[in-house]
This record gives sequence, structure tokens and C-alpha cells, in this order.
Amino acid sequence: MHKLVQLLSRGACLSGVLLALLTANASAQTQPNIVILLVDDAGLMDFSAFGGEANMPNVDQLAATGAMFTGYRTSPSCAPSRAMLLSGVDNHRTGMATIPEFLRPEDRSKPGYSMRLEPGVQTVADRLKAAGYRTYMTGKWHLGREEGDLPNHHGFDRSFALDASGADNWEQKSYLPFYSFAPWYEDGAPADLPKDFYSSKFLVDKMIEYIDEDTGGDAPFLAYIGFQAIHIPIQAPREFIDKYEGVFDEGWNVLREQRWQRAQALGLVPQGAPLAPMPEGLRVWDDLSEADKQLYSKSMAVNAAMLEAMDFHVGRLVAHLDASGELENTLFVVTSDNGPEASAIVELPGFGLWMALNGYHYDVDRLGEKGSMGFIGPEWAHAAAAPSDLFKFYAAEGGIRVPLIISGAGVMPQAPIQSMAMVTDITPTLMDFAGVEASDDDPVPINGRSLRPVLNGAAEETHSPATPIGLEVSGNGALFLDGYKITRNMPPFGDGVWRLYDLSQDPGETTDLADIEPERMQKMRDHYQQYADEFGVVELQADFSYLEQVTANSRPKLIAQYWWLLLTLGIVIVGSVALVGRLVWRKLRNV
Repeated sequence: MHKLVQLLSRGACLSGVLLALLTANASAQTQPNIVILLVDDAGLMDFSAFGGEANMPNVDQLAATGAMFTGYRTSPSCAPSRAMLLSGVDNHRTGMATIPEFLRPEDRSKPGYSMRLEPGVQTVADRLKAAGYRTYMTGKWHLGREEGDLPNHHGFDRSFALDASGADNWEQKSYLPFYSFAPWYEDGAPADLPKDFYSSKFLVDKMIEYIDEDTGGDAPFLAYIGFQAIHIPIQAPREFIDKYEGVFDEGWNVLREQRWQRAQALGLVPQGAPLAPMPEGLRVWDDLSEADKQLYSKSMAVNAAMLEAMDFHVGRLVAHLDASGELENTLFVVTSDNGPEASAIVELPGFGLWMALNGYHYDVDRLGEKGSMGFIGPEWAHAAAAPSDLFKFYAAEGGIRVPLIISGAGVMPQAPIQSMAMVTDITPTLMDFAGVEASDDDPVPINGRSLRPVLNGAAEETHSPATPIGLEVSGNGALFLDGYKITRNMPPFGDGVWRLYDLSQDPGETTDLADIEPERMQKMRDHYQQYADEFGVVELQADFSYLEQVTANSRPKLIAQYWWLLLTLGIVIVGSVALVGRLVWRKLRNV
């Protein structure tokens, strides 16, 4: 097996003979170890195996020795995606219909909008633990932090979890005014981070620690790592950042064209499929100043570096499993929770003051290092989502079409699987490999289907094209049927209007067919309404804006957090006005 680790580190393919021996050995095991590696905010082509620029030899190796799913869809937002991935249940039945940051106060009391895993929802950890698995979790949770909400109450024996949409990668502090601190918990109790913390390294270190605590028994394990890479703030060690200096100097317009061409060559889209134009209001690279070009090129370099740093630590986990004799019987799932993050966070009103109060800077020379607030913004996000349209938070393909790799025990290397797969399919797939069946009496039944028949060649597709599949988060909705898709995207980058696309010819969603095929449009709208009624989707008006809602939700939190500053400023202002008044009065008296 030491030969395997050497091959993994070089990113080389296993020989057919060795692979056959490993697969035959693994298939004899009825319950494989399972490792879920969830990347945050990576688009379809961000993984190098799918055509991205970052160096990711360890993930590449998993892709080369397993299966790549190119027709996989998730939800457009992180918490709903995580709830669906971990349960196999539609987000509106899990309690995570949206994310807390975007929730309207009037919706919190409605079924599915509690912002916590609701009673009866069973996670894959619950199910596998009942079947004898050891269960571990490290990283982003974002599924509730009140009593009974954390991983230790949802099937995980050990956990080190962040219950927030994100946090700093170098130290224990918030990245957003919505949070007053970075809420980390170990086994349900508030926890502190070590002084040498870097997120990807720490999460792998902690997972290795948990796995090693219980060695010596025969029980397999479930290991779920929710990486912070590549969520805002994008941060990485300088040795990784330096590798990408200059790589993105041609800008986002060129990168989007390059990825589009690569997507055609790799079969991610048909030859000649049109490329979606940049959304209105986004900047053209050549119009930027040289200083801005340097800043944004560096930002994308940090983004790629953060992916490579994560991959490096994935390699450490793989090597550890090999050294302990567990690798042959380990199944890997590698994916992303949603598409690229487009928020230009430092441009938000008042954010500069918040950064100064919390020790953040936006200096190009130190971008990615401790104290930096890195992001890629909407232009890079749209390029990163290529060949799709838009990005995170939207039900356009750029927000929901992401990479999925399943590799390891019981999975043979094969050509990319193009048939439809959904985030709710992950849990039933893992249960299938573990030999665990869902009960007909489950209070909240699984919606997804196992991908194993497609993986082993017993079926050509998991979901019939004739079966309508719907999804919705914060008013951003979609429904797939017979190769077509209807979708509605909300402001600021959408307009709340439903549109119809033929994904077989137009995966970039460039030509709206609603007026050309009104009967198909109406049929699909009817199916979507049936989905919304069945799952309890709260209808939002066409002008709902997540940016306005998160601002409104953050305002009381900011007041509670910085009341002393506001009071001080008020006193200073009142005092200044009073002083000026006295001076003016004295001057008038002396006239």
C-alpha cells in the first residue's frame, strides 16, 4: 500500500491490475469506511479534475480511480445543501428551507423554516451509527446551535463544529457583522482554537485524532469534513499563494472563455453550446485600473491557493488511512455545497469600519494572510461558475451545478457519469454501500435515491427524465423535466421571472423558451407548484432581495454588539453640537 501513497502524491493513475485487486478486496467488505469531503462554494470547474486551474493532485487521484458526476445538482445555499446532503431529505422538510441570514422574521414559525434540523429528521450519521458505525464530524455545521441542534445530537460520536455560515481561517473570529464571534463547539460544548490554527489543516488533524481514538475494533467509521475552503474570507498560506502569482492576470472575461472551451473539450457541455453573457452591471476587465487588476488577480490566486492547501491536507488524510490499513476499505465522496460566492463583501456600507474594529485589512500585498479579508466578487464568481450562468444563492446552473466525485471501496474507475444526480441522493447512496435500509415508518422519509446502480452499471440513470425534480431556496426555484428546466432567480441578479431552458442544447441558460413553448412552460409551472405545495415552500414576492434581508437581519445584531460605540458617537455628536452652539451664542452676544 505504500506504493499507492506514492502514486497518490504524484497524481498518477493506478495500474489496472492493482486497482482490480484493491476493488475486489474492498467489495468483500459489506460496510466500508466512509469519508465525506465537502468543499464550500466551489463551482463545477473549480476542481482541477473538472478543468480548473488549482493544483489538486489528491482529489484528481480520487476522480481518476472512481466516478465523476457531471450532471449533479445541489441547492444554491449552504445550510439547505448540508441538511439535504446529510439527510437525503428536501430542505423544506429538514427545517433548513433557507439560511438564517436570509430568513424573514415572519417565516420562522412556519414548518421547515425553524433553522434547525426538525424532529424526525435522521442524518446519515444517525442511521449509520445505529448500524454499528463510529461517526465523526469536523468543520462547518451551520444547522443550528441551540440545545439539541449540534452534531452530537444528530448521530456524531465526536465533533468539532462551526455553527455559522463561515469564519476566519487563521484565528477564532467572525468574518461578518451578522456574528459577534466564531461559534466553535467540540462535542456540543463551546471550544477554543489552537494558536497555530489554519482551517484545512486543523479539520484534518482533528479528524485523524478522532479516528485514531477508536482504533483496534472492527467497526467501520463515517468521517464528515466540512471544509471552510473556499468560503469568504479566502485565505491560504503564502507558499501556496505564490504558485498562482500571474496565473489570473488576463482577467475574468478571458478565464470564462477558457473554461467554456475546456468544458466543451471535457464534455461538460455539448460542442457549440452558447456561453451565457456576463450579467448587466458587472465590470469589464480591460476597463479596470492597473491597481485594481493587481488586486483582483491576487484575489483569484488566493482562491486557487486555498483549494490547493485543502487538497494538500486531504492528501495527509489519505496517507494516514493508508498507513493504518484503512484505505482499501474506504469510500470517498467529494463535492461542493453550492456554486461560487459572488459577494463583494468589503463594498457593503459600513463594512470598512467593522473590518477596522475587528482587525481585518484588504491590502493586496498581504491578501490571504492572517488578518486579510479576501473575496473574489461577482465577476470572478461568474467566471468560476463557467460554463454555467450566475453563482451561489441563485437557482441558475452556476449556483447549483457543482462537482461530485465518488471513489474508493466498491467503485471502479469509469467515464464521467452525465445522468442527473441530486444532493439528496448522497445519504441513500451511502446507506446502500453500508447495507443500511430506510424504514417505511421513518417520520421524515428520504426523498433521494441511491446512485449505486449507476456506479456499478446496473442502471443508466438514477432519476428518469420524465420525473419532475424541484428545488427552492429564498425564492430562487427550479424544476427539471425531460431535459428542460424552468427557473426563477431573485434580485439583485435576477428579476423574479420564471424562464424555460432546454439544457440539452443550452446549458448556459441563454435562450428563454417560455413564449415559444407555452404548453411546456405551463406544464412545468404546474409541476413546480405541486412541489411547492407538497413540501411547504413559502412563496416570496418577485422583488425579494437576499441582500436587503441580510442587512435588515444584521442591523439589530450590530446595535447589540456595538451599542457602546454608537453611544460614544452620540455623546460626541451632541457635545460637538452643544459646543458649536455656545460659541455661536457668545459671538452673537458680542456683536
